[in-house]
Amino acid sequence: MANEQVERLGEGWRPRCYDCYRPRNRCFCHKIPTIHNRTNVLIFQHMRERFHAFNTARILRKALLNSKLYVDHMEGLALAFFQMSFSADTGLLYPGESALLLEELSEEEMPKQLVVLDGTWHHTKTLFRDIPQLRGLRKVRLAPAQPSRYGIRREPHVSFLSTLEATVAALRCLEPETQGFDQLVAAFDSMVEGQLAHPKSADSVRRKRRPRAPLNIPKLLRNNLQNVVVLYGETAPGTDTTANTKHENGRNPVYWVAERLGTGERFERAILPPIVLSESFLGHLELAESDFSEAVSMDTFRHQWGSFLQPTDTLAYYYSNCTRLLNAIGDSSHAKIYLKSIQLHRGKKNGTLEELLEALHVVLGDAHCQGRAGKRLASSIALARHLSSCSLA
Repeated sequence: MANEQVERLGEGWRPRCYDCYRPRNRCFCHKIPTIHNRTNVLIFQHMRERFHAFNTARILRKALLNSKLYVDHMEGLALAFFQMSFSADTGLLYPGESALLLEELSEEEMPKQLVVLDGTWHHTKTLFRDIPQLRGLRKVRLAPAQPSRYGIRREPHVSFLSTLEATVAALRCLEPETQGFDQLVAAFDSMVEGQLAHPKSADSVRRKRRPRAPLNIPKLLRNNLQNVVVLYGETAPGTDTTANTKHENGRNPVYWVAERLGTGERFERAILPPIVLSESFLGHLELAESDFSEAVSMDTFRHQWGSFLQPTDTLAYYYSNCTRLLNAIGDSSHAKIYLKSIQLHRGKKNGTLEELLEALHVVLGDAHCQGRAGKRLASSIALARHLSSCSLA
């Protein structure tokens, strides 16, 4: 029986099924079949998708006995990947020119394990970008014969399918003898049809929009980026057993990137790490051992960083660890702007930087520095430029 819970909505209380996440009077768990699938299915779900009322990964996990659903923020999902080992028989269901068409694979080439990414198209691209191990998996794709039937949510392209539709289509290719896929698709159709038949029912709570709050953009960002330096730093993992060394590892940078927005001058340095960086951790940083072949000492880095900065510079960053890093290197003379603290909407947290940029429809520029640090710097720069172009409401 479905796990029933109660949640508060509007003025009253109503029961909700936390298996299918639909109101109790629209629960369709009894329609979801139990499928003894042979292929192991691992679903990695973006955290923002977790509580969506029409999330199909939740239905898949309930139906497929040989499956597991991982839900976490980006760093948690990346850590889960670090702790797993994947064989050549693993396939990542992900569209792209380099992906192999499942229908064209021989029986020997068919994956025995299937990795599926769940979220909006932007979310899945972010997962693929920020978890390097994903790019090492063999990619497989589908050639849908018909558009998605997921009429509740809009797909970015007619050939794109919901997570449930794509996974079922893949499993039909991998194990056509398995029973239950038709019933699962029927349950999915029932959910979609039920919602489309009652788009404005009492179950769809509509909250009044609050008036937009003024953006608390610092004056140093408003239409003047001449002396704004956006930065990002990576740290070594705190893996040593002694408390002092662990603390030191977590507070000193090992890779540092920055750009002065007024002139485009860039600063990029690898710093000698306090411990040997493992291959898996380098993969997490999207860097190689060779990137540290010319790493400088911490004292040299402090000197070079100080020479790059000008007295009138303002330092801007989105990630909170940069505050600790700036303190660790002794930078106390420059004005600082913590971009994440800028209130864009009253009563609403900004979320991850990728989610924020997506909500603001901000187009990213190219990453001019290496690794994950370069990508995060590019995202931070895009946000700073967007905020600079905004005027107070």
